[in-house]
Amino acid sequence: MEKRSPSTLCRSQSLGREIGHAASETYLITRLAFILLRYLGVGRRWISRLLALVLYAMFLMPGFLQVLYQYFFSSQILRSIVYGDQPRNRLDLYLPKNIDSPKPVIVFVTGGAWIIGYKGWGSLLGFQLAERDIIVTCIDYRNFPQGTISDMVDDVSRGLSFVCNNITNFGGDPDRIYLMGQSAGAHIASCVLLNQAIKESKGETISWSVSQIKAYFGLSGGYNLTNLVDHFDRRGLYRSIFLSIMEGDESLQQFSPEILIEDPSARNAVSLLPHIVLFHGTGDFSIPPDASIAFVDALKRVGARTELILFDGKTHTDLFIQDALRGGKEELFDFIVGYLHDGDTEALAKDATAPPRKRLCPEPLLKLAGLVSPF
Repeated sequence: MEKRSPSTLCRSQSLGREIGHAASETYLITRLAFILLRYLGVGRRWISRLLALVLYAMFLMPGFLQVLYQYFFSSQILRSIVYGDQPRNRLDLYLPKNIDSPKPVIVFVTGGAWIIGYKGWGSLLGFQLAERDIIVTCIDYRNFPQGTISDMVDDVSRGLSFVCNNITNFGGDPDRIYLMGQSAGAHIASCVLLNQAIKESKGETISWSVSQIKAYFGLSGGYNLTNLVDHFDRRGLYRSIFLSIMEGDESLQQFSPEILIEDPSARNAVSLLPHIVLFHGTGDFSIPPDASIAFVDALKRVGARTELILFDGKTHTDLFIQDALRGGKEELFDFIVGYLHDGDTEALAKDATAPPRKRLCPEPLLKLAGLVSPF
């Protein structure tokens, strides 16, 4: 009988656990999808967007397949690390090839309309930043209808606590932790940050401090839900389901950071916030750029440190998906890398000579995907 080495047995057992976890997650997501369908009904707008999503994914499939292969077989990723006791309380960790010194860390919260968010959506960003000696953590969280906005905020806060308290074990620099969110993830992450600042300003017991976050990056996010309800309804995220996600009309202000920061009672909390940098494409129809513009204006009114970067003509997915699959040099990616490596002369020197990012999808398919994108 053939004997297997301990390392082989360990990999086999680990793969078995991964397969078992994937199977249980697939079953759960399928069951929740049917529950979600009961909420959505079969509206014309919803069906048309679903078909557009299928076409969009088909056009980008050459790139997605390469990322998927890397996600399951790369040695640079630690998948499904448990950070809490609730469903989907897991995170993925993307590590540089060489961790000869503590590395900066980005904690990334993926989007997905509060419904289809998944930690794996951040894999392309994770791998590309890991190539620049940056550790990336992608936090999974309960989506609707498995959870509502309070659950999502609690989950992400719990995941962020895990990172702040454990990242040194993975080679991360605890003094260089950055929080980033995209779309719905940008909204959730901003709520997490502000809620924690409010708790901290009141002297409540906390498991992580806002002071541990060096900066917040919000990509294509919405920060005032009262201004977005009707817009989302016209886009196919119907008012009834959106209000169910947000726990009713009366809770919209509670989960709108743009509104909360201007409440006089939040003055001390606002002073604790890190530098806030918002990115938005001017061609974004899913969440209009006015959402980021208004939030930055509100932050400036209350004296917060903030910055807004607009990308001319870029859509909701250009900055996060198409541009990343296109490879080469790209302004958003270069800004983030430069920001995290600011003051690190060795890292900046390596960045200056780093090869351009690899193209993962042919340009004609990227153009077609942009034409049919439902986002």
